[in-house]
This record gives sequence, C-alpha cells and structure tokens, in this order.
Amino acid sequence: MFHNYRFRNYNMRLVIAVLALTIIGIFVIGSADADYQNRQIIGMVLGLAAMFVISLIDYEFILKFPWIYYAGTNLLLLSVLVLGDNTKGATRWIDFGFIRFQPSEAGKVLLVLFFSWYLMEYEEDLNTPKRLIITAILAAVPLVLIVEEPDLSTTIVTFMVIASLMFCAGLSYKLVAWALGIGIPSIGVFLFLIANRGISFLDSYQMLRILAWLRPEDYPESSYQQQNSIMAIGSGQLLGKGLYNTSSDSVKNGNYISEPHTDFIFTVAGEELGFLGSLAIIAIMLWVSCECIRVAKKARDLSGQLICAGIASIIGFQGFVNICVVTGLFPNTGLPLPFVSYGLTSLVTLYAGIGFVLNVSLQAKKY
Repeated sequence: MFHNYRFRNYNMRLVIAVLALTIIGIFVIGSADADYQNRQIIGMVLGLAAMFVISLIDYEFILKFPWIYYAGTNLLLLSVLVLGDNTKGATRWIDFGFIRFQPSEAGKVLLVLFFSWYLMEYEEDLNTPKRLIITAILAAVPLVLIVEEPDLSTTIVTFMVIASLMFCAGLSYKLVAWALGIGIPSIGVFLFLIANRGISFLDSYQMLRILAWLRPEDYPESSYQQQNSIMAIGSGQLLGKGLYNTSSDSVKNGNYISEPHTDFIFTVAGEELGFLGSLAIIAIMLWVSCECIRVAKKARDLSGQLICAGIASIIGFQGFVNICVVTGLFPNTGLPLPFVSYGLTSLVTLYAGIGFVLNVSLQAKKY
C-alpha cells in the first residue's frame, strides 16, 4: 500500500502549477464575492492534505477495488436524485447542513479510477463488439443518472473523459473515424433543427439556452448573461481594471452577472485581470494538463497512463467548456472552472485526482 518513495522524485512542477491556479482563483473569488474567499482557502487546505496522502498510496492498491468505485458513484448519483437539494430547477447537491456535496464532481474522478482498471483488464479485446457493448452500458448508467439531475454539461464532459480513456487504451482509429464522421454532421443537423424549432425531446430551458446562443438578438432575456460576460471580458482590455476595484462601469460591480464566483469566474478574471491575466489562467491550466500527460507517458503500466490521461481530460475538457461558455462560443451551461471557481467538492476532488497523478509519477519507469 505504501512504499519508501524518494521525495526528490516528487513532481513539484505539477504541485506548483496547481497551487498557482488555486491562489489566482482565491483572489478572483474574493473580488467577485468576499463571503466565499475564506471557504475556498479551507478547500485548498483540505485539498492539499488529500493530495499529499493519496500521492503516497500505491495506485495499484487503489485499483484493487474498482467495482466499489463504480457502484459508489452510481449510488451517490442516485441518492442525489432522491435526497438532493433542488436549486434553480436542478438537483445536483446533497445538503448535510454544514456542507453541500456534489456527487457528480467526485463521480468523475471515481469513474477515471474504475475505467483505468477496466480498460487495462480488457485491453486485448477492447475493439470487439461484445466488449464495446459492455463498455457502452457501463458508461451509460452514470451518464443517464447525471443527465437526470439535470446536468447536461457535466454529462458531456464525463462522456468525453470516458471516450478519451478508451482512445488512450487502444480504441480502433477506424471506430474513432466512424464516430467523428457521424457525430460532427449530426451536431450540425441538430443545431439546424433547434434553430428552426424542430426538436421536441429537449427540455424547454435547454432549447431556450441553445436558441439564445444561436440568435441572441431574438432572446435578449435568456442571452443577457453571456452578452454581459463578453462585454465584461472585453472591457478588461490588456491589463484589466484591477482586483477589488469599485469602478462604476464594472459589469461585475453592477451585478449584471449571476454566479460570478462559480460558473462565470473567468468573466471576473477577464474584466479585472485583463487579457494578460486571462491568458495566464489558460496557460497554467494547460500546463497542469500537459504535465499530467507527461507523467502518463512515463507511467509503468497502462492503468497508470489512463489515470493521468483521465485527470488531464477532466481539467482540459471542463476548462475548455467553461471558457467557451463565458466567451459565447458554447451555449450557456453551468460548469466550474477547474481550481479557479468556488466549490469545495470540485476543488477537493480535483486535488485528490492530482494526488493519483503524483503517485503514478513517483513510480514512473526509469530511463
């Protein structure tokens, strides 16, 4: 379970990058809503503790209990539908009074652990019809539970993470080509039908968000959040208006953006830190993802590679979707920016994920 690791092999580049991103987030959260800053600091401390402890536990030992992670994820997701706290039409949290827990955030990391074991176990027959069907069923169960919350954005990110793991495990290029060949045109047709109001299986709020994204001038009441976000980011120009500013022309100070400390934290960063500050956040997030991939390349076995690739995928895809939303490139949807947005569940589970990557790094192949 524990090994006598050499701490000179501890990946301090990854730790420094994650800390830098979190500290920037703490300052921006304090500027967005000071009430949440101290809680985020507590989350960082808890996350660091979880990361350090997990980094010392042999990941091979952790992967001895894959079905517990899978069953636990599904039970957590099912419990939130039964016992969860409904907020703004969505049931995504379980409220314990002193803390609110979001199972889907922890579920993403647990699913990375499960599929890292599963895909290594069945690597040889991954591309057979039988294995593909079983894998699709195993992936569908948690995805359906997440979409029922409803949380379409997290469902899409989780799906992309699982798909990335399958690709890294050796999914046939022909299957990938077929999936892209069918999927990309289908998305185009899907958007065309929505634009012409020809889709009925989506919820009304989902339809409205997509229509407001496609034709913001026709749906000003639904598109104002993204339009204000774009205006705020643009107003920051090169260097921004400064953190904690009291400028009367600030979009944030005028309360024109809801959830500025969570889903739209990048908007605040763009307005107050400017283009250079926003670029720094993106660069550090890319650094974290690339460092995870670098560790994956040196991992001693496939399961270690998949753990690192999975955590890199969570950070990369989630960060990409969040930034696309606040800049108007994607329809409006709620998804936190990794390590930057306020949210203790998201922050601590991401730190735990980094802990797994650090353990893989400590056991890397010697060259």
